[in-house]
Amino acid sequence: MLHQAPKRTIETPTTLSKLLQNILIEPKQELKPLQNPLNQSALVQNDKPPQNQLNQLPFQGKYRYICDLLLSQTHSRSLFNGLQLHAQIIKSGLQAIPLVSHHLINFYSKTELPLFSLQVFEEAQQKSSTTWSSLISSLAQNALPGLAIEYFRRMLVDNIRPDDRIFPSATKACAILGRCDIGKSVHGFVIKTGLDFDVFVGSSTVDMYAKCGEIKDARKVFDQMPERNVVSWSGMIYGYAQLGEDEEALRLFKEALLEDLDVNDFTFSSVIRVCGNSTLLELGRQMHGLCFKTSYDSSSFVGSSLISLYSRCGVIEAASRVFDEVPIKNLGMWNAMLISSAQHAHTEKVFDLFEKMKIVRMRPNFITFLCLLYACSHAGLIDKGKFYFGLIKEYGIEPGAQHYASMVDLLGRAGKLQEALATIKGMPIEPTESVWGAFLTGCRLHGDSELAAFAADRIFELGPVSSGMNVLLSNAYAAAGRYEDAARARKMLRDHGVKKETGLSWIEEGNRVHTFAAGDRSHERTKEIHQKLGELEEDMERAGYVADTSFVLREVDSEEKRLTIRYHSERLAVAFGLIAFRDNRPIRVMKNLRICGDCHTAIKFMSQCSGRVIIVRDNNRFHRFENGKCSCDDYW
Repeated sequence: MLHQAPKRTIETPTTLSKLLQNILIEPKQELKPLQNPLNQSALVQNDKPPQNQLNQLPFQGKYRYICDLLLSQTHSRSLFNGLQLHAQIIKSGLQAIPLVSHHLINFYSKTELPLFSLQVFEEAQQKSSTTWSSLISSLAQNALPGLAIEYFRRMLVDNIRPDDRIFPSATKACAILGRCDIGKSVHGFVIKTGLDFDVFVGSSTVDMYAKCGEIKDARKVFDQMPERNVVSWSGMIYGYAQLGEDEEALRLFKEALLEDLDVNDFTFSSVIRVCGNSTLLELGRQMHGLCFKTSYDSSSFVGSSLISLYSRCGVIEAASRVFDEVPIKNLGMWNAMLISSAQHAHTEKVFDLFEKMKIVRMRPNFITFLCLLYACSHAGLIDKGKFYFGLIKEYGIEPGAQHYASMVDLLGRAGKLQEALATIKGMPIEPTESVWGAFLTGCRLHGDSELAAFAADRIFELGPVSSGMNVLLSNAYAAAGRYEDAARARKMLRDHGVKKETGLSWIEEGNRVHTFAAGDRSHERTKEIHQKLGELEEDMERAGYVADTSFVLREVDSEEKRLTIRYHSERLAVAFGLIAFRDNRPIRVMKNLRICGDCHTAIKFMSQCSGRVIIVRDNNRFHRFENGKCSCDDYW
């Protein structure tokens, strides 16, 4: 049985009726008649409906003429001319014809006025399957998926049989909502109607399951399809990329190319995102070149993926070039450039970009404000952060748990722990793990174990939490010398069968990725790497470096702590980079955990002693080390 979508109050727009009445009573301008009413090329050239010629035509000619004009206005997205034509349709009594209603619904859909489409539908005296299909498509395409599902349900209640045009719109709405339960019900109807082998219906079903994270169901439908198109291939690639199964996503893309599939910008966007997630810079550059050859480099979807790719790989300059070169930017591109600039400590650029968004009338969403708050947090700009947080509601957005977590992080990093705690207590929603995690980070940075313990008590009340949270608790206790409490936190991990995430660092060399763990001796060039670290340490100590062993959170003697910290994964990766890349190219190291304080200091000295630029991306941000300084100004 198809579940009913969440109810939503619909206010029928009266503005459409008023607009049409005004046009009928007092036309804004006199429109010239066409030379040939049935000549489509003439329609495109004039692109304006006549007011006198309609009455001179027989009904059949009038009907065909109106449909051709509507198609022309839809193609040109000419709202004013379309409204004039709609007024003439009402005046001539043609609005009762289902196909005319279909064209009107489609026109308002393409001009991004789905509620006008809804009003045309409600006023239609006869509703064919085509009329239903046009409305459901209009709602799904214009960010009203809940209404699309509701009208799909009503269509079934009215005993209208869905066809190959309606099902793709219904599954698209399910994908947007993330409602796989409703999607499975729709899929059941597809099978019952015998349309499961239709390429368009099948492709939309694959796409729906993939976007809902049900990759096994998506693959089952995909493998059973007798014919596949770019939507089905792209859906599968996106699904694997979304779940982090990067190798399978790349394998499928290669298979699609071997089958001579004409891939589109959505396909490229997914593959480039895979390259970004895996920090495969060279492969990403090849994909960029392929996009350029196929003219997809100007797509905003490809553009946002390229910005993320270059940013994740530490090449922020290339990300900026991509942003500047794409002529039409969607909100995704703006947000991608905002977070990239924030992660690379280009804080002023973040604020400048937001001002440019306002100039071009690009309305921000909740992600935009997360980017702004992130930039403020990692630059210690408390007043600026409070300003942007207060601005959220002015744009009709209700602050969520992530926004509050960002504010707590901002205050915590700045040492305003009591104010951060007051922010948590004043939240209109229940604090989440991310909120308390941000608070614990601040407590650890400023050594307040008492507040950390208070936060720990609140976290335990949440029930099972992530392994990262337990590790955060353990590290906070250990840093304060409370090793028994730290051991108890680690025991909780073991009791729940959860293992602490291993700290890894990796560096790309050509088509190979070299990965290191702390104390790693498995690499084929281990001897050279350790020798290089020894040489570096001598130069660093002469330059004033003194190891801070307080970052080794184990009860061992000072010499063992010093040796342990020397062979942290990021140092091994940097040493390998210095050996492997003899030229002056920047050394780019990626890390899955936060860089420790001593390694941050050490790499500053490494950049000074070697004269090289070293870029390290940890799980929070980018650090660009050059001439003994870091782009984060030691505030991270």
